[in-house]
Amino acid sequence: MSEPRPAVLNISAYLFTHLPDAVALQPALRERAMARGLCGTILLAEEGINLFLAGDPDEVRRFVDELRTDPRLAALQTKESWSQAQPFRKMLVKVKREIIRMDRPTIRPETGRAPAVAPATLRRWLDQGHDDDGREVVLLDTRNAFEVDEGAFEGAVDWRIDRFTQFPDAVAEHRDELAGKTVVSYCTGGIRCEKAALHLRDEGIDAWQLDGGILAWFAEAGAAHYRGDCFVFDERRAVDPSLAPVALGGAA
Repeated sequence: MSEPRPAVLNISAYLFTHLPDAVALQPALRERAMARGLCGTILLAEEGINLFLAGDPDEVRRFVDELRTDPRLAALQTKESWSQAQPFRKMLVKVKREIIRMDRPTIRPETGRAPAVAPATLRRWLDQGHDDDGREVVLLDTRNAFEVDEGAFEGAVDWRIDRFTQFPDAVAEHRDELAGKTVVSYCTGGIRCEKAALHLRDEGIDAWQLDGGILAWFAEAGAAHYRGDCFVFDERRAVDPSLAPVALGGAA
């Protein structure tokens, strides 16, 4: 007999979209999330929304459906995983200058995103050892060093940055190493690698972003070409390639 699915649905989602009224949205979103018994964090900025929420599956999905009634958030896509217990302690809604800080005001994903490669396409490239044009594929990890230590793609480039604001300087230092190659930037859920790919392309590098990040890869490809787990910013600490928590309560 199979075990019942854990009771708590965890979602992560982000969308770069113009939200000049982010400050006004803050109290309304917090009230609506708390009314549904949700916990987690929502970040709002003029450039968009970034959220990590957990709770009863129906309530989580209803909340997301409500968000999508705003035409600016209609394209919001979520990545789901499950846990036995609530991994967040409270419900926070914060307004920030950026939903993921890079300190490069010219990088504006809400006005147009970098090309994305789907997990299925990237897996084909990695299986065959090159992209569809026969070029070398370089996987570039855009996460902080402590996250990379939890798990990463095989052979991925890791510049050992401590925070994402260091990424542009690392690009300047290593740019020549990426020239002439197909570079796929990746991160946990897609938000950092989206900004990273835009910056790389501004620097003349043929860069793509892994659509949906590691979490989307796990959902579609499992552990293929990946070693270890994926660090997440809640009390689970990490999820394995089946998207099951590996640290909440000390074990999966």
